[in-house]
Amino acid sequence: MKRKTFLKGLVGAAAIAAAGLPAFAEDTIKIGEINHYKRLAAFAGPYKLGIELALEEVNGAGGVLGKPLEFIFRDDQGKPGEAVKIAEELMTREGAVMLTGTILSNVGLAISSLAAEKKYVYLASEPLADAITWSKGNDYTFRLRSSTYMQAAMLAEEAAKTDAVRYATIAPNYAYGKDAVAAFKKALTALKPDVEFVAEQWPALFKIDAGAEAQAIERAKPDAIYNVTFGGDLAKFVREGGTRGLFEGRHVYGLLSGEPEYLDPLGDEAPEGWVVTGYPWAEITEGPGKTFIDTYMAKYDDHPRIGSLVGYMTVQSIAAAIEKAGSTDGEAIRAAFADLPVSTPVGDITFRALDHQATMGAYVGKIALKDGKGTMVDWVYKDGADYTLPDEEVMKLRGSGN
Repeated sequence: MKRKTFLKGLVGAAAIAAAGLPAFAEDTIKIGEINHYKRLAAFAGPYKLGIELALEEVNGAGGVLGKPLEFIFRDDQGKPGEAVKIAEELMTREGAVMLTGTILSNVGLAISSLAAEKKYVYLASEPLADAITWSKGNDYTFRLRSSTYMQAAMLAEEAAKTDAVRYATIAPNYAYGKDAVAAFKKALTALKPDVEFVAEQWPALFKIDAGAEAQAIERAKPDAIYNVTFGGDLAKFVREGGTRGLFEGRHVYGLLSGEPEYLDPLGDEAPEGWVVTGYPWAEITEGPGKTFIDTYMAKYDDHPRIGSLVGYMTVQSIAAAIEKAGSTDGEAIRAAFADLPVSTPVGDITFRALDHQATMGAYVGKIALKDGKGTMVDWVYKDGADYTLPDEEVMKLRGSGN
């Protein structure tokens, strides 16, 4: 299949809409969107704005299969049980043709399990745990964002270039954190077999005792630190670690630490020199990525976050799948997602038929202070297709999944 979709050049389609909205059939194509809008508002808010921008453009350009695309937003409070209940209601009562959303991996895994049982198509837009597409992958679940392994492997590639041998890790004690540490260990050890991991800290999610964690890491005397904390936990760890001099003279690698959702709140406490994955929106000056940023800022008078980008690409991906399917039938949409190409602000991506993982990559760079705020410099965009396991290993991990 040629790497193109009807969405090529979607950014800027609002100009088409200016000539007048096309006539639609009375009904809409409904998508059930489940997320933690209150619990993780810093991410979910921009994510929703990205969705709404893309919906405006898709529907302004004619919709999908001649009908407007509609997202039904529901808040699951970050609770797996509540998410499953809402998912059932969306599919059986609200008329949704498929499901999408979630940030926390434990919630995403719960919906994925329901999707497999009930044969609901689920696009996991944000949850990063590798289990979603590997050990617990199934026929009906697909993922948009680059996986934990992909992003951890990108950081491991950077870490292997240094002379650091002794590593300490800190990660939240749940599915995503565990996968993130395991992935970094696997990727770094493969590149540099002499490394050793001298400390592993596992604070409870959003309940970190940052001072105690920093002390424990310092006692281990590592050459480098791998951080997976985010949100409020990251802010506390950065503050306590900075106060105690934990990061001085050490290489520090931060998964997601360069994302504006987590970097912006740090202000002038942003940890300079950390090598991170993130979203350097202020430094992107050309191409579809710049077009998206300009369009977003013109509409909302605010800069996009990584959530904004993911939300926008979620709509692009779903619209492309339904258009390719030529139908809103669940089985047709599921089949359409296999090897689906989508043109996005980060370039062309593909949903791999092998494991249902999209090849969306990530930006990797260093944190620097600019005008009293953290930003990413010396960054590169790394294609997710280049940072996954060999096909044979993926097939073993998926087991009976497809």
